[in-house]
Amino acid sequence: MLTATDRYIARLIALPLLGTLVISAMLLVLDKMLSLFDFVAAEGGPVSVVWRMLANMMPEYLSLGIPIGLMLGILLAFRRLALSSELDVMRAVGLSYGRLLRVPYLYAIALALLNFGIVGFVQPLSRHAYEALRFELRSGALGASIKVGEFTNLSKRMTMRIERSLDEGRNLQGIFVRAIGKDGQTVAVTAAQGEFLATDDPDTIIFRLRDGVLVNNAPKYKSPRILSFSSHDLPIDLPQIEKFRGRDVDREKTIPELVMIGHDPATPDKLRNEIRANFHFRMVEVAMMMLLPLAALAFAIPPKRSTSALGVFLSIVFIVTYHKINEYGQGVGSLGKIDPIIALWGPFLLFAGVILWMYHVIAHRPGGQPIAALEYAFAKVAKQIPRLLRLVRRRPSLSEAPAEGAA
Repeated sequence: MLTATDRYIARLIALPLLGTLVISAMLLVLDKMLSLFDFVAAEGGPVSVVWRMLANMMPEYLSLGIPIGLMLGILLAFRRLALSSELDVMRAVGLSYGRLLRVPYLYAIALALLNFGIVGFVQPLSRHAYEALRFELRSGALGASIKVGEFTNLSKRMTMRIERSLDEGRNLQGIFVRAIGKDGQTVAVTAAQGEFLATDDPDTIIFRLRDGVLVNNAPKYKSPRILSFSSHDLPIDLPQIEKFRGRDVDREKTIPELVMIGHDPATPDKLRNEIRANFHFRMVEVAMMMLLPLAALAFAIPPKRSTSALGVFLSIVFIVTYHKINEYGQGVGSLGKIDPIIALWGPFLLFAGVILWMYHVIAHRPGGQPIAALEYAFAKVAKQIPRLLRLVRRRPSLSEAPAEGAA
């Protein structure tokens, strides 16, 4: 049963955890959104594709944001308890740090299971869907082939140019079309207006043109044939679109699929290294979440009579550094230079040792503070900054300095 103290700590953790998770996810989304808008605009695709691509990237952003949210949620909660002296009161009535970490570990277990489900099953499928949308944009499958104001090759034998597009593409104006037949016959058409119409054949559409001129020429014609029309239907064969690949990339495989491929004797060594590296990368990312409450507690409590926020900064550097080292370890392991177990679980054990040492200092040494030396150095540097600024202000500029030889 949770006590009133446990419920109080749970409320303190919940708000910064959710706030950090939302903010980190939104920052990642905004950063990606700009590049996606540029990509979709360059390919001529509809804006709605951007939202679909971002939705498929959300599992990856959540897998990055959940550990950061857990770390900062627990850290800010205990930092508040420490600065308000409530933590001293809890310790005075006999609550050890191990007992106070009961609720943080409930959060850690729940979020670790959630993150395992995301990185193990949801993220691979959403990543494949994201790459499929990119492929469809590049191949023109989303109607992005025709760009206003540019010459567009619909196939090797047809070129089209449209001056204006109104009513979301339902009213096209200033149209030029040139097609070359297999027998050398050419057709050039200009029209004031036009629209695309579907047919029963999914590989063919009708381009209905209005108020235009058609010029037909062939080697057997003595002179081109010119036809003015008020309405003319021009059949257009859609370009063949290559089918998108299957989930052949290791990042798009679920955890069970990685295990099956990794233990298959027929798997090539290169692919086996990539599969094993990706599998262990996901495992160490989830496993580290079980140590984050200990790290958050060590970073949260500043030295006595200090309100320094250095621990918050160091915690972010700590978790980002660990993630980048894991990415490097995955890359080295996938190349076969180092066994993936050593490349990924080695840094995990190193960081785990640092975290356990920090927790031991803060929990079992009277007055212990694992980052006290850094806090002291940071405070000394902070005190020197105003003095340096005053010296810079007092220093005369070159224009105000007296000239040499002046009386």
